[in-house]
Amino acid sequence: MDKILALLDGSAYSESVCHHTAWIAKKLNAGVDAMHVLGRREGAAPTDLSGALGFGARSALLKELSSLDEQRAKLAQAKGHAILEDAKTILKQDGVQPVNLKLRKGDLLEAVREVENDIRAITIGKRGEGSDFASGHLGSNLERIVRTSKVPVFVASREFRTISKVLVAYDGSASAKVAIERMSTSPVFKDLDICVLCIGQDEARAQKIAEEAVAKLHDADITAIPRSAAGEPEEVLGKLISEDGFDLLVMGAYGPSRIRHLIIGSTTTAMIQTVRIPVLLYR
Repeated sequence: MDKILALLDGSAYSESVCHHTAWIAKKLNAGVDAMHVLGRREGAAPTDLSGALGFGARSALLKELSSLDEQRAKLAQAKGHAILEDAKTILKQDGVQPVNLKLRKGDLLEAVREVENDIRAITIGKRGEGSDFASGHLGSNLERIVRTSKVPVFVASREFRTISKVLVAYDGSASAKVAIERMSTSPVFKDLDICVLCIGQDEARAQKIAEEAVAKLHDADITAIPRSAAGEPEEVLGKLISEDGFDLLVMGAYGPSRIRHLIIGSTTTAMIQTVRIPVLLYR
């Protein structure tokens, strides 16, 4: 059976991640692996104060710090289990079966790589635990996942709403073509209202590029309409999403060159930051 990997950190986005994951899983008749990863330093004492103390005091403090480390580690594990159990409850209430819980410790990317061959997609929140204090920034783990994942990454917005209207940002690039190809074979996009938009200074050429993508979707019995526009992608997409009420943005993730791959201010990152709807990214 296909599986969706839901990455959860207990942030304000976690509930939305669960609901969006359930929506995808039911479309695919897939199960869900819910994962929470404890960082290597999670539960560790913040500093070692023992070096500046006398021998007797140092020994006592080392013992106390060791005890505190154990308590912090136990609390971090308990928090992780609670996050996953809450996720399981939400997913099951949304009608998803089976739901497997995975609590890991270490690096997030390493934990994902261990299961990536067995999953169809990844869902993750746009921002992490500090989301209330960093509204203009993406979660660092999100950027790492998007830049390295071999499977599509669904970036959940803060609030969940059922998806019915989809905007595909299409530029004819390799990753954009992958997006159309994957969409054409996915049950997720059946019966959705899809618009394929190509942005370019030559709108006639952009319209033709959008029509070529739409033709491939039509060949797969997926209904879509082509559209073109001129301007900066971030501005055009943001305005169109706001005015036309799209529920999901689909686009290719980053470019193939190493230089573009490393630019934080790329169109991919800018769009995830700007829009308030979920973003589905293909590589």
